[in-house]
Amino acid sequence: MFTKRVWLILLIIQLGITLLIGRLVQIQLVSTESFSKEKVNLIEASVAQRTQEIVIDNGRGTFIDRNGKPLTHEYVPTLVLFPFLKKMDWPIEKLAAIINVSLTAIQQSLQEQNKPFIFMINNQPLQLTEAQMKKINQLRIPGVFAVKKQYPLEKKYAEHLIGLIRENPKLLRSRYPDKTHLSSRTKIGISGLQAAFDEFLIPDGETKLLYHVDGDGGPLFGLQVKYTEPANPFYPVSVQTTIARDLQEIAQEVVKEHGLTKGGLVLLDVETNDILAMVSVPEMNPQNPYGDHGASNYMILPQIPGSIFKTVIAAAAIEQGLVSPYRMFDCSKTIDGKHEKNYNYGMLNFTDSFALSCNNTFGILGKELVAQDKEMIEKYAEKLGLYPLVGWQGDVYHFERFKQLPEEKMGTIWHDKKDKNVPLAVAQTAIGQKDVRVSPLAVANMMATIARNGEVKQVRAVNKILYKNGTTFFSFPEQTFSNDTISYDTALTLQKLLRSVVTHEKGTGRRFQTLPYEVAGKSGTAETGKKSPHDEELINKWFAGFFPADSPKYALVVVELEQTSNKAVTNDVFYDFVKRIYEFAEQRS
Repeated sequence: MFTKRVWLILLIIQLGITLLIGRLVQIQLVSTESFSKEKVNLIEASVAQRTQEIVIDNGRGTFIDRNGKPLTHEYVPTLVLFPFLKKMDWPIEKLAAIINVSLTAIQQSLQEQNKPFIFMINNQPLQLTEAQMKKINQLRIPGVFAVKKQYPLEKKYAEHLIGLIRENPKLLRSRYPDKTHLSSRTKIGISGLQAAFDEFLIPDGETKLLYHVDGDGGPLFGLQVKYTEPANPFYPVSVQTTIARDLQEIAQEVVKEHGLTKGGLVLLDVETNDILAMVSVPEMNPQNPYGDHGASNYMILPQIPGSIFKTVIAAAAIEQGLVSPYRMFDCSKTIDGKHEKNYNYGMLNFTDSFALSCNNTFGILGKELVAQDKEMIEKYAEKLGLYPLVGWQGDVYHFERFKQLPEEKMGTIWHDKKDKNVPLAVAQTAIGQKDVRVSPLAVANMMATIARNGEVKQVRAVNKILYKNGTTFFSFPEQTFSNDTISYDTALTLQKLLRSVVTHEKGTGRRFQTLPYEVAGKSGTAETGKKSPHDEELINKWFAGFFPADSPKYALVVVELEQTSNKAVTNDVFYDFVKRIYEFAEQRS
């Protein structure tokens, strides 16, 4: 009996030891990077426990504008101090003299810290000059470093275009199964250019200053502070966008000043078809970016265009020989033949019909075009660069059909092709209603195409990816949108029509006659079928065009979505933005 008890106890002890060894194996060898339900990285936790560090650069690539100005982060020359300095005799007076700060201020900041820190003045990092940095580092004081630390910019630029980064361990592992060295805390792109270019931007490692500590926080291996950075000297990269930061800033200010609540603007460089500025509102809420649709970039999402779409019908009608200076249209009627109550213009020729945006003219022409060719309208939408997608795409290394704007949604013209056999549905489509949906970016592309005399290109948001040393890693060339384009003569005629919208005494864009730049463009008021809480009709209010009209440099689209007619600020935003672009150009000349 005694012997059985002994064996039983020994067996229990043996089992306990086995379980303990198994647990140790799990902790030390098996689950080192994903321990427990919380997926704790034990290696990271162990290192963190015995080291103190300060991250200088998180290693993720950054975004810059077309001239090299930062759009997301900047590098600020700062002073880093380590807490073990308070237990040492070191030439603090020399440091104080270089940075022109009292000994007391430095000593007090050290007493308040138990980890490496950035020296602050009035709660702001002390910004050093290049000369100060050089003098401080020449002192070679352990625990005193002058470095350029990465900081996020206080002002946000083109936040919807650039996009968001977030910690998402599950997505990180599924997207990069081979990059096992990446911490679970690594942030990845989840929207905009951050997501599109994530594989180029993902960090190869952090740049940091660190030292090992004992239980009291003192240096474990002397006073040696290590400077660690990624082994590859070419990373992190910079993504050089096409954005002009100064114009982007002006655009954001104008949109905010006028209180545009939903919608935004797009500004393109006519020559290169590059995005110079893009604003989408409402703004993102950093704490809850997907709440209230704040993360939606409305500039690349299809919207109801209204009369903007008449430009497509005009192009097709011109090339198909359906209009002449002598043909007249009855603008006292609506597209369904009823009496026009609000905009009874009587009989108008084609030019005046365009300037005054007569619905019946374009309803008639749309029906005639579809009678000739069921695909006519979408063919000309594509010839003008309006449809179906307009963002830059092409092969980039092992990425086939890489898209700079992967969140851009395809426009639509017909939801049901049977509608092509229904005259009223065709007329509604011809005036940009029914099922027509195009993005503001696509509308800007159409205006730029007309301004370039019919040459149609893809829209670029990024010019280059640059190595850390500034050399080019990859360039994104200008690319044609389609080889099937409108004729040069048609483009010139469209330019005159768009100009008449502004110059005609009753033109829908006559307000812009007083701008310092001559503007050509088209208005649009689209019915949305929605109503406000006060039972008022909600519309999409557009103005799209290019300027200067005689030598186009910019294509601009402004749209306010789902707003009442009397509150829409589209024209105010367009007017003031053009005016301030002119003033900006004058200041620089």
